[in-house]
Amino acid sequence: MTDFPGAPHGPRDGSRLRVLAAMSGGVDSAVAAARAAEAGHDVTGVHLALSANPQSFRTGARGCCTLEDSRDARRAADVIGIPFYVWDLAERFREDVVEDFVAEYAAGRTPNPCLRCNEKIKFAALLDKALALGFDAVCTGHYATVVVRTDGTRELHRASDMAKDQSYVLGVLDERQLAHAMFPLGDTLTTKDEIRAEAEARGLAVAKKPDSHDICFIADGDTQGFLARRLGTAEGDIVDESGAKLGTHNGAYGYTVGQRKGLRLGVPAADGKPRYVLDISPVDNTVTVGPSEALNVTGLTAIKPRWCGEPPSGPGTYTAQLRAHGGETEVTAEPREDGLHVTFTTPVRGVAPGQAIVLYDNTRVVGSATIATTRRTSAAVTR
Repeated sequence: MTDFPGAPHGPRDGSRLRVLAAMSGGVDSAVAAARAAEAGHDVTGVHLALSANPQSFRTGARGCCTLEDSRDARRAADVIGIPFYVWDLAERFREDVVEDFVAEYAAGRTPNPCLRCNEKIKFAALLDKALALGFDAVCTGHYATVVVRTDGTRELHRASDMAKDQSYVLGVLDERQLAHAMFPLGDTLTTKDEIRAEAEARGLAVAKKPDSHDICFIADGDTQGFLARRLGTAEGDIVDESGAKLGTHNGAYGYTVGQRKGLRLGVPAADGKPRYVLDISPVDNTVTVGPSEALNVTGLTAIKPRWCGEPPSGPGTYTAQLRAHGGETEVTAEPREDGLHVTFTTPVRGVAPGQAIVLYDNTRVVGSATIATTRRTSAAVTR
């Protein structure tokens, strides 16, 4: 029986696993489920109904939990020849992901709902239910790899193809969750076109389906409009680093640190250069802007760390990733009582409270934490 690196063991090492394949209705999860079945495992497909309004259809290839998506997932499961179910986790998703997203923006932070979904839904609610039903593993279409060490513990590593690596959004998984995770796509050096070709060769109709983009629960991609409907409008001031008023806004939640476009400032900068959002203060509903060099961050403190294995016992040198599609930067990091303290070897820009920082030791994911405060070269604005 063929298998995947780091695949969980069944009741007996090397035995056939009972695998629950999370099928979003897209091509990656369909191919992952097909590979798991082809490897000889006992696979059952499940689509997570996460939308409170599943009757809504895809708009511009956005989203992953519409009625259309559930039908695509069912058709893929039929072709693969595996049982298929739809599980309603809409209420749990609303509480743990959507409401968290709104609350974070209301507090002036910039959350990543994909990390929260992986932590709270796919590898918590879904995994717990799967284990209770006697499954050995949850299989997804994420591009990442699990490596088994000689002592039997598991590590999360980047995908073989860095261009498709999704380990950043999986950095919230702990060792227990990794022990029951299966990522059949993570160790293959293939382009997305080759994955689509494989899907077509398997007879999967999703082979040509566009990828989903943006935030799945904001179907039209208008994040600011979504937040305005939830939080209402509240006019506030846009000020410079000295506190001088430059313009107004309709809600501080509509801005993110590092933003340049859409500021609508009535007063041009004295040097004629663009200005960027430096800080968002929900207390007085103020947005502070300034020059690009004021965005340089030299360090940060992050809270709520989640370690993919044993936590670091002291300071260490790592690389860090700050965005799902961002690059790596060298850091020193040390867990302390008040959080994870991180110092950047070279200053970085556009770091916002609420974002996740994921630490790596070469390709190994060490862990993830939520950015709480930043330290900047310009002391005018810090959070």
